[in-house]
Amino acid sequence: MMTSFTDKVKQTDKRREVKRFIKFSIVGASGAVIDFGLFTLIIILTGWRTPVYITIANTISVAVAIVNNFVWNRLWTFPESRSRDRNTQLVQFVLVNIMGLFINSAIVYFTYTYFYIPTFEIMIPEHSLTLEFAAYIAKATAIGVVLFWNFGANRLWTYRGL
Repeated sequence: MMTSFTDKVKQTDKRREVKRFIKFSIVGASGAVIDFGLFTLIIILTGWRTPVYITIANTISVAVAIVNNFVWNRLWTFPESRSRDRNTQLVQFVLVNIMGLFINSAIVYFTYTYFYIPTFEIMIPEHSLTLEFAAYIAKATAIGVVLFWNFGANRLWTYRGL
């Protein structure tokens, strides 16, 4: 059966979106390394272990990662977006990512407080290590979930029509 022109266009569009998602994920991975690394550094340097301070550390590390991700997504994932107003895109990207930060922080706070701390306290009696490990697992969980929010929302708003 012959493939119609519209089917070929749809396949090309689908491949382009998959490629963009992969690039977005790679950029996101670089942001996650920055985010997780800075988060870890803050925890180690400050000794913060309470849920409120863990959430503050998370907010700082996510903010730095957002800037990294905006620059690389504009340059590499969506290079055709450079013809659009950078400031408008930055505001849109930041707003999407602020929502992502709220989602991220809520996941970190609730999984750390209500799931990981109680679980790891039972499994690992050394309390200090348990709290640190629980924070890292909560952070990794949040990063995985927020990836899909950030791609979808940015694709539909910040980088729509590309």
